Amino acid sequence: MDTQTLAIIVLLGSFALMILLRFPIAYAVGLASVFCLMVMGNSLADVCRLMVAGISSYSLMAVPFFITMGVLMGSGGISDKLIALANACVGWMRGGLAMVNIVASYFFGGISGSAAADTASIGSIMIPMMVDQGYDDDFSTAVTITSSCEGLLVPPSHNMVIYSMTAGSISVGSLFLAGYLPGAILAVALMIGSYIISVKRNYPKGEKFRLGAFFRQLGTSIWALAAIVIVIVGVVTGKFTATESAAIAVIYSLFVSVFIYKGLNWKGVWKALDECVGTLAIVLILIATSKVFGNCLTLLHVPDLAAQAIVGLTDNRVILILLLNVILLVLGMIMDMAPIILIATPILLPIATQFCGLDPVQFGIIVVLNCGIGLLTPPVGAVLFIGSAVAKRPMEKVVKATLPFYLCMIVALLLISFIPDISLVIPKVLGGYEPTVPLLFFK
Repeated sequence: MDTQTLAIIVLLGSFALMILLRFPIAYAVGLASVFCLMVMGNSLADVCRLMVAGISSYSLMAVPFFITMGVLMGSGGISDKLIALANACVGWMRGGLAMVNIVASYFFGGISGSAAADTASIGSIMIPMMVDQGYDDDFSTAVTITSSCEGLLVPPSHNMVIYSMTAGSISVGSLFLAGYLPGAILAVALMIGSYIISVKRNYPKGEKFRLGAFFRQLGTSIWALAAIVIVIVGVVTGKFTATESAAIAVIYSLFVSVFIYKGLNWKGVWKALDECVGTLAIVLILIATSKVFGNCLTLLHVPDLAAQAIVGLTDNRVILILLLNVILLVLGMIMDMAPIILIATPILLPIATQFCGLDPVQFGIIVVLNCGIGLLTPPVGAVLFIGSAVAKRPMEKVVKATLPFYLCMIVALLLISFIPDISLVIPKVLGGYEPTVPLLFFK
């Protein structure tokens, strides 16, 4: 056995073993890289150098700002305002509170960018409200956790920034614009599933739609929604970089949360910042260790070997796209979102672009949605655990109630995978992005 083959076995084998032993993912990635470098005879000083290089990125500075913005807005009483706005929009339908839950998650996702934050914030309000109105506990929880994945697609999402940094030379603004329509497709798919179940179980309707009530709620919520406009318009028009717009949005979020909605006092601000530091520490150590892991993959030519292995199975484009989705879904079941993006993107992106004909921006949306579905599946589904804890329901029953919604999410995923317009038409029209693949419906 030659040194390269042994190093690949040590790298991937030790990483898989530590994942099975439930090592923290950052330690698993870092230790597997160290073992690999030792087998290759490389200096371990490279570990420190690469870790520092991994987080020494100007574009990466946007991540802590977006995390801080989401925590400030989420802690500042914004959830109530967005739920009221969603209720004014869709509460009149059969199963109205389920629809409100889904639409509120779309709005809130554009502020927090986090499925976990969405579930904790929206779920703590909506799940008890739905149960009081006669909805099943597990159904209410299933709607909450699945709709929270909309926030991963709707900008500003720090996961999009991580993907942009990992993929290289992909505009963050284009990725932000690309998320709106897929997020809406996911929301519609979940609403259709919720409506069918609501009709079958005769869940109640809400009050009739009133235009006046809608505009009143819109006027109240406009302060929160304006934060999204600051980020998106600033980045797309080129007035700000993603980092600069995120920093401005943090200041704006602080002002709105403390002085407009008055949901935070200064003690609450310090508590929110403390939470941000904890979250950021986890993200940065993952990025740092993943840089070393990615360097090992490159030195061993693992992306090329993986491409040859996958393409060797079939040259059918449809099957290849389905296979990439299956790989990402399986990874999502055993790993968290950030490490999947950091580790899998360098391996799978060349296959997606060269052999499947996918645009890098479209593939970014596919990766994020697959990872989002993984957050809802055992054994490592963080959002599934949070939803079960918030609702105080056994995880097994929540998973059973979520099965129809998994189907809705898979349908949305397949539409996004095979119809490039869903991801690319808005970046092309509004952002000037030139897709690498022909659009089907927009010329």
